Amino acid sequence: MLIFVEKVNERLTYAFDFIFKERDLNYMFTSDESEFEEYSEAKFNYSNKNLGNAPSIVPSSMLFENNIKNYSIDLSVFNKEEYFSLNGICDPIACIFYILTRYEEYQSKFKDKHGRHLGKKSILYRFGWHEKAVCDRWSENILFFISSQTSFRFEKKKYSPQIIPTFDIDKAYAYKHKGIIRNILGYLKDLYSNDTGRTKERRMVLSGSKKDPFDNYDKIFDIQSRGFDVKLFWMLGNYGKYDKNISHKNRRHRRLIRKMDTIASIGIHPSYRSNSNEFNIHNEIERLQGIIKKHVRSSRQHYLMLLLPQTYQQLLEQEIQDDYSMGYADIIGFRAGTARSFHWFDLTKNKKTALRIHPFCYMDGSLNEYLQLSTNEAEERIAQLYLETQNYGGQFIFLWHNDTISDYGHWAGWSKVLEFSLRLHELQVS
Repeated sequence: MLIFVEKVNERLTYAFDFIFKERDLNYMFTSDESEFEEYSEAKFNYSNKNLGNAPSIVPSSMLFENNIKNYSIDLSVFNKEEYFSLNGICDPIACIFYILTRYEEYQSKFKDKHGRHLGKKSILYRFGWHEKAVCDRWSENILFFISSQTSFRFEKKKYSPQIIPTFDIDKAYAYKHKGIIRNILGYLKDLYSNDTGRTKERRMVLSGSKKDPFDNYDKIFDIQSRGFDVKLFWMLGNYGKYDKNISHKNRRHRRLIRKMDTIASIGIHPSYRSNSNEFNIHNEIERLQGIIKKHVRSSRQHYLMLLLPQTYQQLLEQEIQDDYSMGYADIIGFRAGTARSFHWFDLTKNKKTALRIHPFCYMDGSLNEYLQLSTNEAEERIAQLYLETQNYGGQFIFLWHNDTISDYGHWAGWSKVLEFSLRLHELQVS
Protein backbone atom coordinates (compact mmCIF):
# COMPACT_ATOMS: atom_id res chain seq x y z
CA MET A 1 0.00 0.00 0.00
CA LEU A 2 1.40 3.38 -1.10
CA ILE A 3 0.12 6.39 0.83
CA PHE A 4 0.54 9.95 -0.38
CA VAL A 5 1.19 12.57 2.28
CA GLU A 6 2.55 16.06 1.84
CA LYS A 7 5.10 15.56 4.60
CA VAL A 8 6.09 12.55 6.70
CA ASN A 9 6.38 13.12 10.43
CA GLU A 10 6.28 11.29 13.78
CA ARG A 11 2.53 11.69 14.31
CA LEU A 12 1.66 10.33 10.89
CA THR A 13 3.95 7.35 11.25
CA TYR A 14 2.58 6.54 14.70
CA ALA A 15 -1.06 6.60 13.52
CA PHE A 16 -0.49 4.60 10.34
CA ASP A 17 1.67 2.05 12.14
CA PHE A 18 -1.24 1.37 14.47
CA ILE A 19 -3.67 0.96 11.57
CA PHE A 20 -1.44 -1.14 9.32
CA LYS A 21 1.54 -2.68 11.11
CA GLU A 22 -0.50 -3.65 14.15
CA ARG A 23 -2.41 -5.92 11.75
CA ASP A 24 0.70 -7.16 9.94
CA LEU A 25 -0.05 -5.00 6.90
CA ASN A 26 2.65 -3.15 4.99
CA TYR A 27 2.51 0.42 3.75
CA MET A 28 4.85 3.09 2.37
CA PHE A 29 4.70 6.89 2.37
CA THR A 30 5.50 9.12 -0.55
CA SER A 31 5.42 12.87 -1.02
CA ASP A 32 6.25 12.62 -4.71
CA GLU A 33 3.12 13.27 -6.81
CA SER A 34 4.59 11.71 -9.94
CA GLU A 35 5.59 8.55 -8.11
CA PHE A 36 2.10 8.32 -6.64
CA GLU A 37 0.35 8.97 -9.97
CA GLU A 38 2.43 6.32 -11.74
CA TYR A 39 2.08 3.68 -9.03
CA SER A 40 -0.02 0.85 -10.44
CA GLU A 41 -0.88 -1.03 -7.26
CA ALA A 42 -3.08 -0.14 -4.29
CA LYS A 43 -2.69 3.47 -3.14
CA PHE A 44 -4.37 5.98 -0.87
CA ASN A 45 -4.29 9.77 -0.75
CA TYR A 46 -4.07 11.39 2.69
CA SER A 47 -3.62 15.03 1.77
CA ASN A 48 -5.41 18.18 0.66
CA LYS A 49 -4.26 17.64 -2.92
CA ASN A 50 -6.70 16.47 -5.56
CA LEU A 51 -5.20 13.22 -6.81
CA GLY A 52 -8.22 11.76 -8.50
CA ASN A 53 -6.99 8.27 -9.27
CA ALA A 54 -7.05 7.03 -5.65
CA PRO A 55 -9.38 7.01 -2.66
CA SER A 56 -8.69 9.86 -0.29
CA ILE A 57 -9.31 11.27 3.18
CA VAL A 58 -8.96 14.98 3.82
CA PRO A 59 -6.68 15.26 6.84
CA SER A 60 -7.13 17.30 9.97
CA SER A 61 -4.25 19.65 10.73
CA MET A 62 -3.60 17.76 13.98
CA LEU A 63 -1.24 15.19 12.51
CA PHE A 64 0.86 17.90 10.89
CA GLU A 65 1.36 20.03 14.00
CA ASN A 66 3.96 19.90 16.76
CA ASN A 67 1.90 21.42 19.56
CA ILE A 68 -1.22 20.63 21.59
CA LYS A 69 -4.30 22.66 20.69
CA ASN A 70 -7.93 22.91 21.68
CA TYR A 71 -10.32 21.44 19.13
CA SER A 72 -14.05 21.75 18.74
CA ILE A 73 -15.37 18.19 18.78
CA ASP A 74 -18.70 17.03 17.38
CA LEU A 75 -20.23 13.71 16.33
CA SER A 76 -19.59 12.77 12.71
CA VAL A 77 -19.75 9.81 10.34
CA PHE A 78 -17.25 8.25 7.92
CA ASN A 79 -17.95 5.16 5.82
CA LYS A 80 -21.13 4.47 7.82
CA GLU A 81 -19.19 4.42 11.13
CA GLU A 82 -19.49 7.02 13.91
CA TYR A 83 -16.44 9.21 14.53
CA PHE A 84 -15.99 12.77 15.71
CA SER A 85 -14.92 15.85 13.83
CA LEU A 86 -12.03 18.11 14.82
CA ASN A 87 -12.88 21.75 14.07
CA GLY A 88 -15.45 20.51 11.58
CA ILE A 89 -13.20 18.02 9.77
CA CYS A 90 -13.99 14.32 10.09
CA ASP A 91 -10.61 12.65 9.79
CA PRO A 92 -10.79 9.05 11.05
CA ILE A 93 -6.99 8.75 11.21
CA ALA A 94 -6.72 11.85 13.41
CA CYS A 95 -9.52 10.43 15.59
CA ILE A 96 -7.39 7.33 16.25
CA PHE A 97 -4.36 9.47 17.08
CA TYR A 98 -6.40 11.69 19.40
CA ILE A 99 -7.78 8.79 21.44
CA LEU A 100 -4.69 6.57 21.41
CA THR A 101 -2.35 9.32 22.61
CA ARG A 102 -4.87 10.52 25.23
CA TYR A 103 -4.65 13.98 23.64
CA GLU A 104 -7.55 15.33 25.67
CA GLU A 105 -5.88 14.47 28.98
CA TYR A 106 -3.02 16.89 28.41
CA GLN A 107 -5.54 19.71 28.64
CA SER A 108 -8.12 18.16 30.95
CA LYS A 109 -9.97 20.38 33.39
CA PHE A 110 -12.19 17.50 34.48
CA LYS A 111 -10.31 15.97 37.37
CA ASP A 112 -11.30 14.36 40.65
CA LYS A 113 -9.90 15.11 44.09
CA HIS A 114 -6.84 13.01 43.28
CA GLY A 115 -6.06 14.97 40.12
CA ARG A 116 -7.13 12.10 37.85
CA HIS A 117 -8.85 12.70 34.53
CA LEU A 118 -12.45 11.58 34.93
CA GLY A 119 -13.64 8.82 32.65
CA LYS A 120 -17.17 10.23 32.71
CA LYS A 121 -15.81 13.47 31.25
CA SER A 122 -13.92 11.79 28.43
CA ILE A 123 -14.80 12.09 24.75
CA LEU A 124 -15.47 8.36 24.58
CA TYR A 125 -17.96 8.51 27.45
CA ARG A 126 -19.61 11.59 25.95
CA PHE A 127 -20.49 9.62 22.80
CA GLY A 128 -21.16 6.30 24.55
CA TRP A 129 -18.05 4.64 23.10
CA HIS A 130 -16.05 3.94 26.26
CA GLU A 131 -16.82 0.22 26.26
CA LYS A 132 -15.91 -0.14 22.60
CA ALA A 133 -12.42 -0.62 21.17
CA VAL A 134 -13.01 2.36 18.90
CA CYS A 135 -9.44 2.73 17.66
CA ASP A 136 -9.55 -0.85 16.42
CA ARG A 137 -13.07 -0.46 15.02
CA TRP A 138 -12.01 2.69 13.20
CA SER A 139 -8.82 1.08 11.92
CA GLU A 140 -10.78 -1.77 10.38
CA ASN A 141 -13.30 0.66 8.89
CA ILE A 142 -10.50 2.64 7.23
CA LEU A 143 -8.98 -0.56 5.85
CA PHE A 144 -12.35 -1.71 4.50
CA PHE A 145 -12.84 1.73 2.92
CA ILE A 146 -9.51 1.46 1.09
CA SER A 147 -10.19 -2.16 0.19
CA SER A 148 -13.53 -1.26 -1.40
CA GLN A 149 -11.86 1.11 -3.88
CA THR A 150 -8.49 -0.48 -4.60
CA SER A 151 -6.82 -3.85 -5.15
CA PHE A 152 -5.79 -3.80 -1.48
CA ARG A 153 -7.50 -6.58 0.48
CA PHE A 154 -8.20 -6.62 4.17
CA GLU A 155 -9.77 -9.64 5.79
CA LYS A 156 -11.06 -9.44 9.33
CA LYS A 157 -9.40 -11.93 11.66
CA LYS A 158 -10.87 -14.03 14.41
CA TYR A 159 -9.16 -13.42 17.74
CA SER A 160 -8.79 -15.49 20.86
CA PRO A 161 -7.70 -12.93 23.46
CA GLN A 162 -5.22 -13.90 26.14
CA ILE A 163 -6.82 -13.47 29.57
CA ILE A 164 -4.36 -11.78 31.93
CA PRO A 165 -5.39 -11.42 35.61
CA THR A 166 -3.49 -8.70 37.45
CA PHE A 167 -3.48 -7.84 41.14
CA ASP A 168 -2.43 -4.72 43.03
CA ILE A 169 -1.01 -5.37 46.49
CA ASP A 170 -1.83 -2.13 48.30
CA LYS A 171 -2.10 -3.74 51.73
CA ALA A 172 -0.47 -7.14 52.05
CA TYR A 173 -2.39 -7.89 55.27
CA ALA A 174 -5.31 -6.35 57.12
CA TYR A 175 -3.81 -6.82 60.61
CA LYS A 176 -0.67 -8.94 60.52
CA HIS A 177 2.93 -7.69 60.53
CA LYS A 178 2.07 -4.01 60.99
CA GLY A 179 4.02 -3.52 64.19
CA ILE A 180 2.89 -2.73 67.71
CA ILE A 181 2.22 0.99 67.24
CA ARG A 182 0.02 0.62 64.12
CA ASN A 183 -1.97 -2.20 65.72
CA ILE A 184 -2.52 -0.26 68.95
CA LEU A 185 -3.67 2.77 66.98
CA GLY A 186 -5.91 0.55 64.86
CA TYR A 187 -7.35 -1.07 67.96
CA LEU A 188 -8.09 2.34 69.51
CA LYS A 189 -9.71 3.52 66.30
CA ASP A 190 -11.97 0.45 66.30
CA LEU A 191 -12.93 1.12 69.93
CA TYR A 192 -13.64 4.79 69.22
CA SER A 193 -15.90 3.90 66.31
CA ASN A 194 -17.53 1.14 68.37
CA ASP A 195 -16.63 -1.43 65.70
CA THR A 196 -16.78 -4.48 67.97
CA GLY A 197 -16.64 -6.90 65.05
CA ARG A 198 -13.38 -5.48 63.77
CA THR A 199 -11.94 -5.35 67.30
CA LYS A 200 -12.72 -9.04 67.78
CA GLU A 201 -11.40 -9.95 64.34
CA ARG A 202 -8.15 -8.08 64.92
CA ARG A 203 -7.66 -9.96 68.19
CA MET A 204 -8.36 -13.35 66.59
CA VAL A 205 -6.02 -12.75 63.63
CA LEU A 206 -3.16 -11.53 65.80
CA SER A 207 -3.58 -14.47 68.16
CA GLY A 208 -3.43 -16.89 65.23
CA SER A 209 -6.96 -18.27 65.65
CA LYS A 210 -8.21 -16.73 62.38
CA LYS A 211 -6.68 -16.16 58.95
CA ASP A 212 -5.97 -12.56 57.98
CA PRO A 213 -8.78 -11.54 55.55
CA PHE A 214 -6.31 -10.03 53.08
CA ASP A 215 -4.16 -13.17 53.01
CA ASN A 216 -5.47 -14.56 49.74
CA TYR A 217 -2.19 -15.50 48.15
CA ASP A 218 -3.23 -19.16 47.94
CA LYS A 219 -5.96 -18.06 45.53
CA ILE A 220 -3.41 -16.27 43.37
CA PHE A 221 -1.24 -19.40 43.42
CA ASP A 222 -4.26 -21.40 42.26
CA ILE A 223 -4.94 -19.00 39.39
CA GLN A 224 -1.33 -19.26 38.25
CA SER A 225 -1.44 -23.07 38.47
CA ARG A 226 -4.31 -23.01 35.94
CA GLY A 227 -1.97 -21.56 33.32
CA PHE A 228 -2.68 -17.84 33.61
CA ASP A 229 0.08 -15.27 33.22
CA VAL A 230 -0.48 -13.59 36.59
CA LYS A 231 0.96 -10.13 37.16
CA LEU A 232 1.35 -8.47 40.56
CA PHE A 233 2.08 -4.84 41.32
CA TRP A 234 3.50 -4.28 44.79
CA MET A 235 3.21 -1.12 46.88
CA LEU A 236 6.43 -0.33 48.78
CA GLY A 237 6.03 3.39 49.42
CA ASN A 238 6.50 5.09 52.77
CA TYR A 239 3.47 5.10 55.05
CA GLY A 240 1.02 7.93 54.38
CA LYS A 241 -2.65 8.83 54.03
CA TYR A 242 -3.06 6.86 50.80
CA ASP A 243 -0.03 4.56 51.09
CA LYS A 244 -0.61 2.06 53.87
CA ASN A 245 1.22 -1.14 53.07
CA ILE A 246 3.43 -2.92 55.53
CA SER A 247 7.00 -1.67 55.82
CA HIS A 248 9.36 -2.88 53.13
CA LYS A 249 11.79 -3.70 55.94
CA ASN A 250 9.48 -6.27 57.54
CA ARG A 251 11.07 -9.73 57.18
CA ARG A 252 7.77 -11.57 56.72
CA HIS A 253 6.61 -9.06 54.13
CA ARG A 254 9.86 -9.50 52.17
CA ARG A 255 9.54 -13.26 52.43
CA LEU A 256 6.00 -13.06 51.02
CA ILE A 257 7.16 -10.97 48.06
CA ARG A 258 9.94 -13.43 47.24
CA LYS A 259 7.47 -16.31 47.48
CA MET A 260 5.04 -14.66 45.06
CA ASP A 261 7.92 -13.85 42.72
CA THR A 262 8.31 -17.59 42.10
CA ILE A 263 4.92 -17.81 40.41
CA ALA A 264 4.10 -14.37 39.05
CA SER A 265 5.67 -11.37 37.35
CA ILE A 266 6.06 -8.62 39.97
CA GLY A 267 6.13 -4.96 39.04
CA ILE A 268 6.20 -1.80 41.10
CA HIS A 269 3.02 -0.15 42.33
CA PRO A 270 4.29 3.44 42.62
CA SER A 271 2.96 5.21 45.69
CA TYR A 272 0.36 7.95 45.67
CA ARG A 273 3.06 10.51 46.37
CA SER A 274 5.46 9.31 43.70
CA ASN A 275 3.90 11.58 41.05
CA SER A 276 4.88 14.68 43.02
CA ASN A 277 8.31 13.43 44.09
CA GLU A 278 10.53 11.74 41.52
CA PHE A 279 12.81 10.33 44.22
CA ASN A 280 9.97 8.29 45.71
CA ILE A 281 9.46 6.04 42.71
CA HIS A 282 13.21 5.54 42.33
CA ASN A 283 13.50 4.45 45.96
CA GLU A 284 10.48 2.18 45.70
CA ILE A 285 11.84 0.43 42.63
CA GLU A 286 15.19 0.02 44.39
CA ARG A 287 13.41 -1.55 47.37
CA LEU A 288 11.58 -4.08 45.18
CA GLN A 289 14.73 -4.92 43.21
CA GLY A 290 16.60 -5.45 46.46
CA ILE A 291 13.96 -7.95 47.62
CA ILE A 292 13.49 -10.03 44.45
CA LYS A 293 17.07 -9.58 43.14
CA LYS A 294 15.79 -8.68 39.67
CA HIS A 295 15.47 -5.58 37.56
CA VAL A 296 11.95 -4.16 37.77
CA ARG A 297 10.63 -3.14 34.36
CA SER A 298 6.83 -3.04 34.82
CA SER A 299 4.48 -0.83 36.80
CA ARG A 300 0.94 0.23 37.60
CA GLN A 301 0.14 3.44 39.42
CA HIS A 302 -1.42 3.30 42.88
CA TYR A 303 -4.90 4.90 42.76
CA LEU A 304 -4.38 4.84 38.97
CA MET A 305 -2.60 8.17 39.39
CA LEU A 306 -1.88 8.56 35.69
CA LEU A 307 -1.09 12.22 35.06
CA LEU A 308 0.07 12.98 31.53
CA PRO A 309 2.77 13.47 30.56
CA GLN A 310 4.67 13.55 33.86
CA THR A 311 3.79 10.06 35.12
CA TYR A 312 5.00 8.32 31.99
CA GLN A 313 8.04 10.57 31.66
CA GLN A 314 9.05 9.58 35.20
CA LEU A 315 8.60 5.90 34.40
CA LEU A 316 10.85 6.22 31.37
CA GLU A 317 13.51 7.92 33.48
CA GLN A 318 13.38 4.89 35.81
CA GLU A 319 13.75 2.51 32.84
CA ILE A 320 10.26 1.08 33.19
CA GLN A 321 9.40 -0.69 29.94
CA ASP A 322 5.77 -1.79 30.46
CA ASP A 323 2.95 0.04 32.23
CA TYR A 324 -0.49 -1.32 33.14
CA SER A 325 -2.19 1.89 34.38
CA MET A 326 -4.24 2.68 31.25
CA GLY A 327 -7.78 2.43 32.54
CA TYR A 328 -10.24 4.47 34.59
CA ALA A 329 -11.38 4.22 38.18
CA ASP A 330 -14.85 5.73 37.74
CA ILE A 331 -15.89 3.76 34.63
CA ILE A 332 -14.92 0.56 32.84
CA GLY A 333 -13.89 0.10 29.24
CA PHE A 334 -11.09 1.06 26.89
CA ARG A 335 -9.49 4.33 28.01
CA ALA A 336 -7.25 4.48 24.93
CA GLY A 337 -9.82 2.93 22.59
CA THR A 338 -8.00 -0.39 22.34
CA ALA A 339 -7.19 -3.60 24.20
CA ARG A 340 -3.93 -3.92 22.27
CA SER A 341 -0.64 -2.94 23.82
CA PHE A 342 1.00 0.08 22.20
CA HIS A 343 3.93 2.44 22.61
CA TRP A 344 3.19 5.68 24.43
CA PHE A 345 3.44 8.79 22.27
CA ASP A 346 4.67 11.81 24.24
CA LEU A 347 2.83 14.80 22.78
CA THR A 348 5.07 17.30 24.58
CA LYS A 349 8.12 15.90 22.80
CA ASN A 350 6.16 14.83 19.73
CA LYS A 351 7.62 11.34 19.50
CA LYS A 352 6.92 7.68 20.11
CA THR A 353 8.64 6.40 23.24
CA ALA A 354 10.01 3.04 24.36
CA LEU A 355 7.32 2.73 27.07
CA ARG A 356 4.77 0.07 26.16
CA ILE A 357 1.23 0.55 27.46
CA HIS A 358 -0.95 -2.45 28.36
CA PRO A 359 -4.56 -1.25 28.81
CA PHE A 360 -6.87 -2.97 31.28
CA CYS A 361 -10.61 -3.06 30.61
CA TYR A 362 -12.01 -3.09 34.14
CA MET A 363 -11.07 -2.71 37.80
CA ASP A 364 -12.86 -4.48 40.66
CA GLY A 365 -13.57 -1.22 42.49
CA SER A 366 -15.07 0.38 39.38
CA LEU A 367 -17.72 -2.34 39.23
CA ASN A 368 -18.56 -2.59 42.91
CA GLU A 369 -17.84 0.84 44.37
CA TYR A 370 -18.01 3.45 41.61
CA LEU A 371 -20.75 1.94 39.41
CA GLN A 372 -22.38 0.00 42.28
CA LEU A 373 -23.28 -2.95 40.08
CA SER A 374 -24.60 -6.25 41.35
CA THR A 375 -22.42 -9.28 40.69
CA ASN A 376 -24.75 -10.40 37.89
CA GLU A 377 -24.71 -6.94 36.30
CA ALA A 378 -20.92 -6.90 36.58
CA GLU A 379 -20.64 -10.22 34.76
CA GLU A 380 -22.88 -8.96 31.95
CA ARG A 381 -20.71 -5.88 31.44
CA ILE A 382 -17.49 -7.93 31.61
CA ALA A 383 -18.84 -10.34 28.98
CA GLN A 384 -19.44 -7.42 26.59
CA LEU A 385 -15.91 -6.13 27.14
CA TYR A 386 -14.55 -9.59 26.41
CA LEU A 387 -16.61 -9.82 23.22
CA GLU A 388 -15.21 -6.49 22.06
CA THR A 389 -11.67 -7.77 22.65
CA GLN A 390 -12.55 -11.01 20.88
CA ASN A 391 -13.89 -9.11 17.88
CA TYR A 392 -11.07 -6.60 17.52
CA GLY A 393 -8.01 -8.17 19.12
CA GLY A 394 -5.77 -7.46 22.07
CA GLN A 395 -5.34 -8.83 25.57
CA PHE A 396 -8.13 -9.13 28.09
CA ILE A 397 -6.48 -7.57 31.14
CA PHE A 398 -8.37 -6.85 34.36
CA LEU A 399 -7.42 -5.49 37.78
CA TRP A 400 -8.19 -6.95 41.21
CA HIS A 401 -6.62 -6.61 44.66
CA ASN A 402 -5.59 -9.24 47.19
CA ASP A 403 -8.27 -7.96 49.60
CA THR A 404 -11.15 -7.89 47.07
CA ILE A 405 -10.91 -11.59 46.17
CA SER A 406 -11.65 -12.66 49.75
CA ASP A 407 -15.47 -12.42 49.82
CA TYR A 408 -14.82 -10.17 52.83
CA GLY A 409 -16.96 -7.21 53.88
CA HIS A 410 -18.66 -5.46 50.96
CA TRP A 411 -16.79 -7.85 48.65
CA ALA A 412 -18.89 -10.79 49.81
CA GLY A 413 -19.96 -12.80 46.75
CA TRP A 414 -17.57 -11.10 44.36
CA SER A 415 -15.10 -13.95 44.01
CA LYS A 416 -17.51 -15.46 41.48
CA VAL A 417 -17.05 -12.39 39.26
CA LEU A 418 -13.31 -13.01 39.20
CA GLU A 419 -13.92 -16.67 38.39
CA PHE A 420 -16.30 -15.64 35.61
CA SER A 421 -13.58 -13.44 34.12
CA LEU A 422 -11.08 -16.31 34.23
CA ARG A 423 -13.48 -18.69 32.50
CA LEU A 424 -14.57 -16.48 29.60
CA HIS A 425 -12.81 -18.68 27.03
CA GLU A 426 -14.43 -21.76 28.47
CA LEU A 427 -17.86 -20.19 28.65
CA GLN A 428 -17.69 -19.20 24.97
CA VAL A 429 -19.47 -15.93 25.54
CA SER A 430 -21.23 -14.68 22.44
